[in-house]
Amino acid sequence: MESTLTPRTAGEVRDAVAWAVSAREPLRVIGGGTKASVAPPIQTGHTLTLAGLSGIVAYEPEELVLTLKPGTPMAEVTAALDEANQMLAFEPPSFAPLLGSSGTATFGGTFGTNFAGPRRLTAGAVRDHMLGVEAVSGRGETFKAGGRVVKNVTGYDLARALAGSWGTLAVATLLTVKVLPRPETEATVVLDGLAAEAAVGAMAQAMGSSADVSGAAHLPADVAAIVPDAKGAATLLRLEGFGPSVASRRAMLEGLLKSHGPRLLEREASAALWPKVRDATPFVGTDGAVWRCSVAPTMGPRVAAALPTGSRVMFDWAGGLLLVETPAVGDAGAAALREAIRRAGGGHATLLRAPPAVRAAVPTFQPTATGIAALAGRLRQAFDPEGILNPGQLGR
Repeated sequence: MESTLTPRTAGEVRDAVAWAVSAREPLRVIGGGTKASVAPPIQTGHTLTLAGLSGIVAYEPEELVLTLKPGTPMAEVTAALDEANQMLAFEPPSFAPLLGSSGTATFGGTFGTNFAGPRRLTAGAVRDHMLGVEAVSGRGETFKAGGRVVKNVTGYDLARALAGSWGTLAVATLLTVKVLPRPETEATVVLDGLAAEAAVGAMAQAMGSSADVSGAAHLPADVAAIVPDAKGAATLLRLEGFGPSVASRRAMLEGLLKSHGPRLLEREASAALWPKVRDATPFVGTDGAVWRCSVAPTMGPRVAAALPTGSRVMFDWAGGLLLVETPAVGDAGAAALREAIRRAGGGHATLLRAPPAVRAAVPTFQPTATGIAALAGRLRQAFDPEGILNPGQLGR
């Protein structure tokens, strides 16, 4: 019978991992479990849940630094930041509705998956904002990297290496992240009716200007219903900052893209729209398989054109991120999608959602290139040589 370990202190985490190492008993490590269905299922007799290791340890709004335990619910993080009018710049998505999860999203899960939203285009991913981490390695050893001040970069690369590792290298027990002031206002310039290639061109034009666009997405007509007053496809360009600055940059952007007939979504409509883009809302409650694909922005339309009949796609990151829904039959378009990505110069496709039969037949993560696989193997050997933590979670 599977047992569940629920440590409430860093010392208890260390003891649990040390026991697993000595007993050669692999551990399934989870946070709130909202993304547990994404990674391949793993066979272990014991689950280590970090839900009990929760709480904000220190928050210094004037220093833009937040230190917290990994099991801290994202709702608690958001509430604390809202009170100080600050934010996580990488705009983490909430995939619980998409995945049909009833769990509680935690900051540890955000750190472990490294998923970022529309502002990733200009602000970077989760790993780019991590200042420090305390963790227990797969050897059962406690270690620290980085610190609680923005200027301290000691061990920064180690925190970056653990972000996105899906709990396969170490179990985080304390995390320090940089936060930023929330923009005073925002607005979104909308271009209606563009084909994917023209939309990518317009987004590139906007990103190359001095408009300081913080979000650039394109929604074809079959997913554009989330955009107010959409007239077919909708290309979205978000501007954020102080009111006068947003107004000035909006006027400049509208002049630059005048030939496309731009229109404006004011603050409230803009603020309501982008979380729907971030969370792939058009695919919530549908029956298809859902993929998250990263490619060169100019290659997005080419990859989309190779999708199986019946597929739908959303373009984010100026065309560099494709959120794709494919029919959940056969390999759910895996072969066609990954071959299109290869022909487009490379990238990766992650299977976010699929029925069990598809999950069993299709690798969740893009097969890793030889050089990267060798580096990942060396990291695993250094941190978790016995494969105690989430064995096989990343397909290795």
